[in-house]
Amino acid sequence: MVGDDDNKGKLSQPYDLPEIVRKVRARTPARLLPGRCGAAYRTNTQLDLREAHAAARDAVRTEVSSIPGIVDGLIRAWKMFEVGSCATNKDEYLLRPDLGRRLNAASREELSRRAQAGDLQIAIGDGLSITAVATQVPSLLSLLCEGATHRGWSLGPIFLIRHCRVGILNEIGELLNPKVAVLLIGERPGLATAESLSAYMAYRPNPSHTDANRNLISNIHARGVSPEQAADRILDLAASMMKVQNSGWQLREQFRALP
Repeated sequence: MVGDDDNKGKLSQPYDLPEIVRKVRARTPARLLPGRCGAAYRTNTQLDLREAHAAARDAVRTEVSSIPGIVDGLIRAWKMFEVGSCATNKDEYLLRPDLGRRLNAASREELSRRAQAGDLQIAIGDGLSITAVATQVPSLLSLLCEGATHRGWSLGPIFLIRHCRVGILNEIGELLNPKVAVLLIGERPGLATAESLSAYMAYRPNPSHTDANRNLISNIHARGVSPEQAADRILDLAASMMKVQNSGWQLREQFRALP
């Protein structure tokens, strides 16, 4: 039997593979044809998987305050403020998803005090990957604000939500009453990347809304949807929502023609 050391790197290296497989692997972070030793993965594949799993765990467990500069940097750059859900810590947030869908009393009061209904309301939620927020939001937020201003839309106050779930969009709509609300939130990390962000959107969200009333643009990261592409899609979809005055399953995203 050929040992693991003798086979190390075989089939996992591009030059070992047919051209069509190399082209497919270059276009996806999925682990295709990683090779094996007997019935098991090779050592380098096992180590790669363990590294990816550790990154995913870190993305889920890390608090906003644990990444130096992210909160202060965003707050200074965008004059943001911070609110929180009813989940008081990360463990409670993970065990009680329902608490992450509601703002705590102090946060509801803060949003009510700052209420400024705009055409577009952007909120940032830590979600299940603060790594995604730290990596994707700075560039994406700049593109969204520039694009919204170019279209002549008014913007509501931008804020950050700790321990946030998607359903909190309903309370944002209830308290701020924007035409379109956008929640930029860290996705549940996988073994391909821990830096993927999602944009959940709804037209005039309210307490009766469910997932069926929302639209989603996901996989915003370096090897998925770029911040530039995401900004264009979010703005185009928001414009469609304003035009038809609806969102969710009744609204299909219209993609731009490829150059």
